[in-house]
Amino acid sequence: MTAAPAAGRRLPLVLRNRAFGAVWLGQVLTQAAVRMFQVGVSWWLVAYAVSGGNGLASGLFMAVSTLPAVALAPVVARAIGRFAHRSVLRTAAGGAAVAATALAAWAYASDLPIAAAYAATLVLATCQAFFDPCLTTSVPELVDDEDIEAATGFELSTQSLASLGGALLGALIVDRAGIPGLAAGCATAYAAAAVLIATVRFRTPAAGEGEGEAGDEAGPRTLRQVLAGLPFVRAILICFTAANLFTTAVFIVMPLYTKSVLHGDGATVALLEAALGTGTLIGSFTGARVPGRPTAVGSACLGAMALALAVPGLVGERPVIAGALAVTGWCVGVIGVRFVALFQRLVPTADKPAFFAVMQAVLGATFPVASLLFGLLGDHLSAQTLCLIQAAGLVPAAFALALLRGGPSDGPAEAAAGGPADGTTQEPARTTAGEPATSFTDGSPTAAAGKPAEAIAVASAPARAGESAEDFPRTPAAADAAGGAR
Repeated sequence: MTAAPAAGRRLPLVLRNRAFGAVWLGQVLTQAAVRMFQVGVSWWLVAYAVSGGNGLASGLFMAVSTLPAVALAPVVARAIGRFAHRSVLRTAAGGAAVAATALAAWAYASDLPIAAAYAATLVLATCQAFFDPCLTTSVPELVDDEDIEAATGFELSTQSLASLGGALLGALIVDRAGIPGLAAGCATAYAAAAVLIATVRFRTPAAGEGEGEAGDEAGPRTLRQVLAGLPFVRAILICFTAANLFTTAVFIVMPLYTKSVLHGDGATVALLEAALGTGTLIGSFTGARVPGRPTAVGSACLGAMALALAVPGLVGERPVIAGALAVTGWCVGVIGVRFVALFQRLVPTADKPAFFAVMQAVLGATFPVASLLFGLLGDHLSAQTLCLIQAAGLVPAAFALALLRGGPSDGPAEAAAGGPADGTTQEPARTTAGEPATSFTDGSPTAAAGKPAEAIAVASAPARAGESAEDFPRTPAAADAAGGAR
């Protein structure tokens, strides 16, 4: 008699599953810390530490912060497959806490060399590069089978919140407490995450759990083999890789624009970060409701981003760039929801870990290049000119994405570009949940570094929580439908 009402009043997963709740909170703390550090140090370089060439200094810093996620992707995949997930998570959070504590002590004792800030972000980004994909892979060890999708959606949707909170605090803390206060705050967050994870008991996965239906006896396919069998998906990744070269530059342009055009302080940087993050969060929850084929929606969003980024290049006012970043963030969120859902349909289950690993590397590889390129340009061109360059660079990518069509040779799943052509439905992902360490994220370098943690346009997958039921049909599908993408 009381079972039905009780089921209708079920608590959120993070409250009724203490193990998942503790690990999720650890993820929130680590992602907020790394984003806070990146934004804070980037503002410190532009506003305090470097008198000349601050664009290149900031660009180099952001490039360094993304290198581990790109360069270590194969190492991370092997480590996650070889070692206990709880140990990987605890070691990553603990190592980051030690590094941040050492940096805080150094900064309190004496003036901090710029090289030390670069070294610290390299260590923190390395730890985050292990933490994020390991947590996603660990979801089946923390929740019951029927809660896997809810846990994954909850985890991904909160990445935007964590990155937004960290971005808001970074520049403000630097203005008030300097690098010592920033590093101390990051150390506290990392240490708390390590303690939370140490208190959790992970389940031992059953033998064969999470393996694909076909081809397992021969072992997992290589990254090249996976992409070679998915020509339509590969073309989409190429389009977004080109777009990322211009969209991720916003993290370099933003502090330069604040200082040279708006003549603002850390509070202004926080306002702009808030606009970008809020737009991304809204887009992640509304993206599933935007009608149209994924490629058409993605092309329209890239076009809208181009227009939004061009406006502050012409009008140098605080409300203008805040509104432009909000629109840009919304487009990022929509792209993330639609294309992560699309890839979940098209990529065979057994290939998902390798696919999302290579997606992280491919999409994240543009961020160091964009950081260095726009950082160098920022020392010779105005910040408003950089905005116009960003806008112009997105136009070809938008047209290329609009022209993509799945041909007969691409297989039934790919030919649909939004669902199987033969009317069958795909089984939702239930293992790694398809979260790329830099999936289509919320626009932050942490997602690519673990985003940057937010590499825009695609380096971030902010939320499956915003996907509709149509994105992941419940009708079981034969694995052969996904196999058509091979």
